[in-house]
Amino acid sequence: MLVSLSWLKEFVDIDEDAKAIAEGLTMSGSKVETITSYGKEISNVVVGKIISLEKHPNADKLLVGIVDVGTEKLQIVTGAQNIKVGDYIPVALHGATLPGGVKIKRGKLRGIESNGMMCSAEELGLDESLLPEYQRNGIFILPPFPLGMDINEALQLKDDVLEFEITPNRPDCLSMVGIAREVAATFKKKFKMPVVEVNESEKQNPAKVTIEATDLCFRYVARVVKNVKIGPSPMWMQMRLLKAGIRPINNVVDVTNYVMLELGQPLHAFDLDKVENKHIIVRRAKEGEKLVTLDGKERTLDSSMLVIADEKEAIGLAGVMGGENTEITDTTVNILIESANFKGSNIRHTSKKLGLRSEASSRFEKGLDPEITVLACERAAQLMEKYCGGTVLKGLVDEYPKPIEKTVLTVNPHRINRFLGTELPTSQMIEILESLEFKVLQKGDDLEITVPHFRRDVTMEADIAEEIARLFGYNNIQDSLMKNAQTTLGAMTKEQELEEKIKEVLLVCGLNEIVTISFMGSKDLDKINVPLDSPLRKAVKIINPLGEDQSLMRTTLLPFILNVAYTNYSRKVQDFKVFEISKVFMPKELPLKELPQEIKTIAIGMYGKDVDFYSLKGVIEALFEVMGIKGVEYVRAEDPSYHPGRSAKILLGDETLGIFGEIHPDVLENYDIPVRVYGGEINLDKVIQYANVEKRYMPLPKYPAVERDIAVLVDRDIFVKDVEKVILETGGKLIDKVELFDVYKGPNIPEGKKSVAFSIWYRSYERTLTDEEVNVIHNNIVEALDKKLGAKLR
Repeated sequence: MLVSLSWLKEFVDIDEDAKAIAEGLTMSGSKVETITSYGKEISNVVVGKIISLEKHPNADKLLVGIVDVGTEKLQIVTGAQNIKVGDYIPVALHGATLPGGVKIKRGKLRGIESNGMMCSAEELGLDESLLPEYQRNGIFILPPFPLGMDINEALQLKDDVLEFEITPNRPDCLSMVGIAREVAATFKKKFKMPVVEVNESEKQNPAKVTIEATDLCFRYVARVVKNVKIGPSPMWMQMRLLKAGIRPINNVVDVTNYVMLELGQPLHAFDLDKVENKHIIVRRAKEGEKLVTLDGKERTLDSSMLVIADEKEAIGLAGVMGGENTEITDTTVNILIESANFKGSNIRHTSKKLGLRSEASSRFEKGLDPEITVLACERAAQLMEKYCGGTVLKGLVDEYPKPIEKTVLTVNPHRINRFLGTELPTSQMIEILESLEFKVLQKGDDLEITVPHFRRDVTMEADIAEEIARLFGYNNIQDSLMKNAQTTLGAMTKEQELEEKIKEVLLVCGLNEIVTISFMGSKDLDKINVPLDSPLRKAVKIINPLGEDQSLMRTTLLPFILNVAYTNYSRKVQDFKVFEISKVFMPKELPLKELPQEIKTIAIGMYGKDVDFYSLKGVIEALFEVMGIKGVEYVRAEDPSYHPGRSAKILLGDETLGIFGEIHPDVLENYDIPVRVYGGEINLDKVIQYANVEKRYMPLPKYPAVERDIAVLVDRDIFVKDVEKVILETGGKLIDKVELFDVYKGPNIPEGKKSVAFSIWYRSYERTLTDEEVNVIHNNIVEALDKKLGAKLR
């Protein structure tokens, strides 16, 4: 919200400068983002009139003009092509200064003397994009001001404009009067509303209004102004609109925008003669109904949208934009002013669905006060009579099916003081609330408060406490301990601590954390070769997706890891190691009858010169080691997303913790990645469930270990893990450690066989083992390997 300080001072008498006002309002809850100054750097620029204009004798694109500035006639050379004899323009005289520190001096252009400069709007510090086409890329054309008049005075240019960040719960502050109320309350000044008086003619208002969709339109007010003369609005009004970031169009439209900025109520003006039977109907749109809006685009509507219609067709998109078929044009004579109140959520839905946002919709979608509609309509009628030459017809149409009830709250000052940690007297609380236009009646120890109609965000005692606190000043509230309350030390849960530890492990292993969006499309599953009957295909559909590629809640993180891998590879990143910890969403059934299961998952991806299957396996093993998870097994996986011979499932007993391995070549081709990529997904919830990070102290062993090596021939399809398992089961408690140190296939090894060699450490924590005891256990292991796996000692 852009607020002109000079305009603001019409509603509240305040002497503070813009910076002091900004600081005061920010402290009281109305945050000021920036302050923009106009006209302060401008000097010696006056109003002039072009009395002659000729081509430059030495330059085809230059003109030589004689400009009357009241006290003298000056010869000025210009390159502008939008001017003509008789135009009033800003003239920078010799010695003038312009925004940015630009100095103007007399001189010669192509041999012709030039005693100043004709100024464009941009050179005066105004935004040319908000001006009519004829005012852009040329000299700023003025109305007939007195010649020689200072340009700051003529345009009321010298001003400060404050930009406010308005929170969604305070739509009343999207107006000059709303901000003025805050200024008055903050600085203890008197607030005054604009005086609204309408001179009605004897002729009756012929307009009719019917609200069919009373659940979407709460109030509709209409006035008729006849015999208007379309033209430019007064320059002071245009300047106020420009400073507020709104483009002036004509006097009728400018009045509706001006009142919207002043009072916060969006208005719309219809050409009454184009409204069928002068009958306004507020209804839902028909499925597939077409409407060409004022921006010239045809919109296809549906029954969820609210339209303003006549007896023939839709003539406006309620709360968003009017229709081209009832647009105000240069030939318009009779005006119908609309001042209505619509359901905010419906306006937001319509605006978003059509991709059409306006100043009106941005206000309506926050939920406006229906009580302001009449005042805004009367204010517009008053201004149109004055500046559009119109006649206001007798009678105001006001359809208000269900008037809102006043909000009355009973609060306790003692309770508010205890809540805020203050000791404010009740009288001071009443003074603060009345400065904000709350009506307060003291009843015993309580206060009965009638909330003003424009403060629909105040619904409970806590809201009243907030109003008192912010106007008293948060900085004035002394620090104090909470009374009669327990305090607790903030800390992470066990699950959060374990998740942080997992992140530390992965970071130490050289991986970088990434975060990707939680939405996917069916094409993501296609690209990783997910079968049509896979549970991963049963994804939750999003009702209002951003697009087909983001229409589902994701059931796997693998496509996102591969997307990031592709992005890195395409940007010449040679070493890629990442992980993501996020949720996948698995519905129990579709359509949804209950919320889907949210499973926290660890996804890992890597590629590079020294990266292979065992690089990824090493990271996973380090993760399980730190988590204290023992007994994990790795079994060959059969998953279409992974290479069939270079991938593994992670098992813990009967539980599957995840899958990892080399990504299938077909999948990599789908992602246009020509190098081997390794990835995997691990169920984080299960990892946390089985984690045991408790550390127990064990003394160093007193007795020595006996080390023996064993090498056996086994079939090639037998896993090393199976051999190790037999050794551990047979050796029992006397085996301290088993380490694989060699796997050999080649000469001197029979076809279909491989040699597997382990080092085995035998140890007792109670005594020194003898060679005889170790020999018995070792021979038992050799026999067990032969019996269970057909392993032969080499």
